[in-house]
Amino acid sequence: MAEMHSFDIVCKVEMHEIKNAIDQAQKQLAVRYDFKGSKASITLNKDDTVTLFADDDYKLSALTEIFKEKLAKRNIPIKALTFGKTEDAVGGAKRQVVTLQSGIPTDKAKEIVKIIKNLKLKVQAKIQEEQVRVSGQKIDDLQAVMKELKDQDYDFAMQFVNYK
Repeated sequence: MAEMHSFDIVCKVEMHEIKNAIDQAQKQLAVRYDFKGSKASITLNKDDTVTLFADDDYKLSALTEIFKEKLAKRNIPIKALTFGKTEDAVGGAKRQVVTLQSGIPTDKAKEIVKIIKNLKLKVQAKIQEEQVRVSGQKIDDLQAVMKELKDQDYDFAMQFVNYK
């Protein structure tokens, strides 16, 4: 019997990289002239969400750009973030909660499995909790699946791990 090869499709963000990006963004806020005397902040919450807080809409959008820039430098995909609605806070300030994606939602996983099956390759795709396991005998088939999925434009981030 031929050897089976496999890989997993996951969505995860490295929390220590998120913390480092927040620290760098805080340092940049401290030295920017347009944030002097501002109450702007970026906070990592216990439930793995990030809260952006600024004095007004302009500063909130600038804060968001700083945060995205720091995440990009640390190779954290922006698609792994879900930006919530801008809320009014105390004294006319603005607040926005950013949710970090962990795992692939079930409906998206089903969509991925459907795309893999439509390729008509000799591979199997199974949903396992918040990830998709793809296995097959030919490494070339697995690489074709990876290429096809990379070419798709999803609204979430995905990584390929445990390639065996």
